[in-house]
Amino acid sequence: MTRIYVATGDALAVIGRQDAGWRASLELVGRPTYCLAADPRRPERVYCGTFGQGLWQSEDAGATWRPVGPGIESPAVSSVAVGRDGVVWAGTEPSMLYRSDDGGRSWVARPALAELPSAPTWSFPPRPWTHHVRWIAPDPAEEARIFVGIELGGVMRSLDGGLSWEDRKPGSQHDAHTLATHPDAPGRLYEAAGGGFAETRDGGQSWRGHDAGLKWRYLWGLAVDPADPDLLLVSASPGPREAHDRRSARAAMHRRVGQGAWEQVTAGLPDEAGTRGYVLATNPAEPGVFYAAPHDARVHRSSDGGRAWQELAIQWPAGYQAADGNALLVTG
Repeated sequence: MTRIYVATGDALAVIGRQDAGWRASLELVGRPTYCLAADPRRPERVYCGTFGQGLWQSEDAGATWRPVGPGIESPAVSSVAVGRDGVVWAGTEPSMLYRSDDGGRSWVARPALAELPSAPTWSFPPRPWTHHVRWIAPDPAEEARIFVGIELGGVMRSLDGGLSWEDRKPGSQHDAHTLATHPDAPGRLYEAAGGGFAETRDGGQSWRGHDAGLKWRYLWGLAVDPADPDLLLVSASPGPREAHDRRSARAAMHRRVGQGAWEQVTAGLPDEAGTRGYVLATNPAEPGVFYAAPHDARVHRSSDGGRAWQELAIQWPAGYQAADGNALLVTG
């Protein structure tokens, strides 16, 4: 059964099929939900990070929740990921990375991340006195290799499970927002960032940009077709205010095939004016299918590789209006 999870900023929406449509239930109500991940070996095990109330875990596909075990020192959990080996990673503000080898029951820090030479320059513009781990990308081909994106600091690489780290490389973007890997493309990593798109094809050793065709270069969401590592989607806005601020919202979707130019996609999507930046997701069980939600948490689905979209008919709890669409997760 397909389940869709949306971190709405004041709750977690768990969305499942009902008759010809979809129905949302609300969990973690009143908590500042921010990031999501599921265990690829056990998709009913889901993690939800909150920005101020720690990391939460469900063992039953979102029906019930409990806080994870001890070891994460900051309650502001800004990213969470689960590797193909079952190792769970959590990132926080200020920037620190934590690892769990027992399904979230206990955690150990990886402090070498904060000791990189560039660390004193990391700064998140809305809160310039701090910064956070915005994204975590375990490498599906090499268990010991992991990447993190610091907002705002860049993409950092570890080759030994987070014990030691390499600083950002030339060609990568410093305002890292979303990272993506693909199990069928060893060594490949994609980055959507505040300055545009970047990618590496040699495991993070060298990077190059690829912005041809992009209408704007402030990128937020990023997703890759589960069946094709050469088919990508990104969300683009003129700048951070347009991506996140309701009053000046403006966002567009772009699609890229192979090494071709990015092409804007509009069929079935809301007007770019008034739409805040999309978060994007895929389900490993659905090749060629993409999901997208702007910050108001309306969920759209494309079944043709991102060319055309349809808003899902979701029955929300009476009187509820999502505050945000901070993160999107889809499981089979």
